[in-house]
Amino acid sequence: MEYYQILGVAKTATADEIKKAYRKLALKYHPDKNPDNKEAEEKFKEISEAYAVLSDAEKRQQYDTFGSAGFRQRYSQEDIFRNFDLNDILRGFGFGGSARGNGGFHTSGFRSTGGGSPFDNIFGQAGMRGGGGCGGCGPQPVKGNDLTYEMTVSLEDVLHGSEKTISLRQNGQTQNVSVKIPKGIEDGKRLRLSGKGGVSSSGGPAGDLYLKVQVAEHPVFTRVEDDLVVEHRIPFSEACLGTTLEVVTLDGKKFNVKVPAGVQQEAKLRIKGHGLPAGPIGHRGDLLVKVAVRIPKALTPEQEEVVKALTAVEL
Repeated sequence: MEYYQILGVAKTATADEIKKAYRKLALKYHPDKNPDNKEAEEKFKEISEAYAVLSDAEKRQQYDTFGSAGFRQRYSQEDIFRNFDLNDILRGFGFGGSARGNGGFHTSGFRSTGGGSPFDNIFGQAGMRGGGGCGGCGPQPVKGNDLTYEMTVSLEDVLHGSEKTISLRQNGQTQNVSVKIPKGIEDGKRLRLSGKGGVSSSGGPAGDLYLKVQVAEHPVFTRVEDDLVVEHRIPFSEACLGTTLEVVTLDGKKFNVKVPAGVQQEAKLRIKGHGLPAGPIGHRGDLLVKVAVRIPKALTPEQEEVVKALTAVEL
């Protein structure tokens, strides 16, 4: 799903703008306003899912980073609606005291069987509380603790994406967990593995594992957003007269790059489309070849005479 499009807001929308957009659509498509209207019911589900993601800072960041397809690979329906209390949200919007009625919106449009919440039939067991019934009666199992793990990836991992295995030790046992590193991941980003965190002491679901990614420094290339920078040093004579450099990209491709006569110190020559990808499905940035003029620390007598001759003609 394209959540921003579903709510009709821009990707740069503020939290308040997202909240206002959802309130307006929830008022329009709520099942009590559209009894026995399956189309409206589906629309209400879509806008609620979009709001569940975009109103949560962590989920929104993951969605913005990996896009719709990448996000759904990391978040199940249960993850999306976990701790998303629709009744509280509707009450916060001034829709009444309960999602089941008594002064607010009723749930007649949600067909319920048994004593559970009517919202359970619409959203399944996705972890979104709809209120009503005895779903909230008595003590509830507590979710296990979330864990954070730092992992280092290479620029090659950023370029191609990769799959790594990490070993986690909990309660005296070691567990190997496979982790997919998406293309274009940025330094400091976090990946979330649902249910791979701490074990609940009360029989509840396990916590989540957050992997904080650190991109290791590369001996040749420097990352600047989605571009890569590689430095080539040339002698003063070639800077004056021009030359051709053989440049090897991060993925091993070779290019002959023409350096114009009179190139200046730290000038950058661009090879388009040979940088890093902007996310899992984004376009690649560029490779920038930074020219550095090599000045010798000491001159031979012959070189010194040549430099003096150049000084005489004021280069």
